[in-house]
Amino acid sequence: MSKLRQIKTRIKGVKKTQQITKTMEMVAAARIKKAQARMEAARPYALKMIEIMESVADAAEDVKHPLLEKREVNNVLVVLYTANRGLCGAFNSNVIRLTEKLIERETSLGRKVSLAVIGRKGFSYFNFKGFEIVKYFEISDKAEYKESKQVSDYIISSYSEAQYDAVYLVFNHFKSLIRQIPTEYRILPLEPKVSERKNERTTEYLWEPSAEAVLYELLPRYIDTLVFRALLESAASEHAARRAAMKNATDNAGEMIRALTLSMNKARQAQITKELTEIVTSAEAIKFTKGK
Repeated sequence: MSKLRQIKTRIKGVKKTQQITKTMEMVAAARIKKAQARMEAARPYALKMIEIMESVADAAEDVKHPLLEKREVNNVLVVLYTANRGLCGAFNSNVIRLTEKLIERETSLGRKVSLAVIGRKGFSYFNFKGFEIVKYFEISDKAEYKESKQVSDYIISSYSEAQYDAVYLVFNHFKSLIRQIPTEYRILPLEPKVSERKNERTTEYLWEPSAEAVLYELLPRYIDTLVFRALLESAASEHAARRAAMKNATDNAGEMIRALTLSMNKARQAQITKELTEIVTSAEAIKFTKGK
């Protein structure tokens, strides 16, 4: 009887867990629509901005700008995007693993690597590992531009002051609802799209008021755009990963409830059989006693 009671208690607990995971799945499914729409709206702009800036940087190769300056790479900044919460499958572990590989690769080349983290999960992991985190950015679930602007401002100022010679972004690239790809992208120094010969350039630029003025206006916006795009990609990927993880958890809970229900029915059947056997045995014993 105690075994039957234990199984009933466990089924009750699994059902409560299933209700929680189902609710989280529904919340993630509702949030991902908005996050995906924002990400898809920003992606074409960001890709076109990259294309234009590569071409513009090539055409304005004689212009001096701190963000165009190329130095010997001794100090590297890695900006990692993670979530504030777990329960989203391998979303956090994948980008953390990619970041560790990037740090190992750059360190093996004799470079000093500094880490800036966005999101509590990445901060908790690398802080526990004892890795020095030079900057931590707290973000909300809304993935707002003003939050990414803090990150891009730090990148622009630190690179302009020659604190770092290269800057990488590590984030989850949203491929589909069931696939998010951990991505490493170097945003600084900017790589001009150089033609094989200068006379092969297909686009000629007329600068107004000047090449310096245009680049001083465009380059910070370029960094802002890339950082914001990475934030949107990461936010959409997080909701998609959490939706998939909670759906799997809900399905697994259902399978567990079915298995426990089968075990409960077997235990109940065994209990009934035992009780019937005891009744029949007692009746036969009484009948045998009376016969004597």
